[in-house]
Amino acid sequence: MAEKLKIIPLGGLNEIGKNLTVYEYGADIIIVDCGLGFPDDDMYGIDVVIPDITYLREKKTRIRGIVLTHGHEDHIGALPYVMRELDVPIYATPLTAGLAELKLSEHNLLETTTLEVRRAGEIIKLGCFKVELIHANHSIHDTVMLSIKTPVGTIIHTGDFKIDTTPVSEEMIDLVRLGELGKKGVLALLSDSTNVEKTGYSTSERKIGERFDELFQGCTQRIIVTTFASNIHRVQQVLDCAAKYGRRVAITGRSMENTLGVATELGCVKVPDGLLMELGKINNLPPEKTVIITTGSQGEPMSALYRMAFSGHKQVEVKSGDRVIISASAVPGNEKTVSRVIDELFRRGAEVIYDKVSELHASGHAYQEELKMILALTKPKFFIPVHGEHRHLRSHAKLAEQMGVRSKYIMVGDIGQAIDLTSKSIQKGAPVPSGKVLVDGTGVGDVASVVLRDRKHLAQDGMLVVIVNVSSEDGSLISEPDIITRGFVYVKESEELIQELKNIVIEIVESYASENVSDWTSLKRSIRNELSEYLYKKIKRKPMIMPTVTEI
Repeated sequence: MAEKLKIIPLGGLNEIGKNLTVYEYGADIIIVDCGLGFPDDDMYGIDVVIPDITYLREKKTRIRGIVLTHGHEDHIGALPYVMRELDVPIYATPLTAGLAELKLSEHNLLETTTLEVRRAGEIIKLGCFKVELIHANHSIHDTVMLSIKTPVGTIIHTGDFKIDTTPVSEEMIDLVRLGELGKKGVLALLSDSTNVEKTGYSTSERKIGERFDELFQGCTQRIIVTTFASNIHRVQQVLDCAAKYGRRVAITGRSMENTLGVATELGCVKVPDGLLMELGKINNLPPEKTVIITTGSQGEPMSALYRMAFSGHKQVEVKSGDRVIISASAVPGNEKTVSRVIDELFRRGAEVIYDKVSELHASGHAYQEELKMILALTKPKFFIPVHGEHRHLRSHAKLAEQMGVRSKYIMVGDIGQAIDLTSKSIQKGAPVPSGKVLVDGTGVGDVASVVLRDRKHLAQDGMLVVIVNVSSEDGSLISEPDIITRGFVYVKESEELIQELKNIVIEIVESYASENVSDWTSLKRSIRNELSEYLYKKIKRKPMIMPTVTEI
């Protein structure tokens, strides 16, 4: 029986982010992308979410390499955590490699990791796989699609992409190569579904540059621009406008500084001589001669723009008359934090220009007509929508059917569900271990669901600690119970309630002492249950109750 190609998504399906796809044939495995996701609102204290790589850990000697499509966090952010466990080479285009290098060096993993730079048009041989890098357009430089030649046929893995006919500093996506591959025969297409609900074509990045020019021309105010740190095309256009209108530029925000540093070193961004200046000296120039480029387009509390708005920045504060340009759309889930920053900027008297009132952002993901074009060029036999929530995947499947792909040859997958491919068939394979691994500080995977449940409980209802001192001789109370609350009630205003709780505890302890019961575990359980029941009846709240019994 012929071998099957297994395609195993360990992230990026039924969610936005955390992209990691496994290709397995015989004894060979390759990994495409290694991204992180951001925590949901109920993941209290969690910093990032990464894919569960249990399956890869078990087969690590068979992994031939990791190939990265581009340098966004949702495609490279999990590398520092995954590379602690997998000793495999990483292949990436120059900017993607530079950003990956930054991440790995922060975790002291650079010296033990093999990171190889490849350019669009090159082919990487990894076991039985031949991976060709195909130039693509996206909201970051050096993005590629992958043509993966396997023993059962050619797979096109698009990664994130758009079709930009007037890109800023790169060539247009290599549609010619995709057409050539389509003529030779593409077995399966795995395509980005993020913007499948949007009709027509995405806006060209160059259009945003034209809007910047309008906002810079004749402006006598200080200009502050915030955008995604990774969108160096956008940053380049801000730099060009500043140079054109005789302004000096200062950069603030760690991720912006790091990304611009790597991009400049690699020649992806061209900075005119004398344009950049130190942030601390920006106030020495008149407002009409300055531009500040900053992080914080998503209203992140620790970002530079947030600190400038709320007087937390050491060197810059937004003031009346500043023109603040927010050149990004709010990522789903960030709307409230973005609105809060915008409100504060208005409160300070700044002129705020953002996507609701002006076209200041171009998506890096293809709209429907672009997705159709890729389907038309590659003519895949099988179609697997990826990179999106479930509604996106279903909508993209429908689009593929409209483009002539037979419904039985379309597979909407799920994380951990293997897809088995032969030259003639596509079907679901055996599921593999998968899911979310939570990262909290330096702890990876040590926050289990029970810990999250406790954190949620504490956040919603607070905590109540009951301290009981009993005699080691007869179990009687030595002193009145002490009750400490956190996030539950303010003790001074609820003295009557606290006293009622103390009385209940006294009754419970006395009943145990009268019966000569010295099972302190049972006593603590009784205190917890009785107080919980009383509080719910009295005030309809369920704080976390932690009794402590000390034998003296």
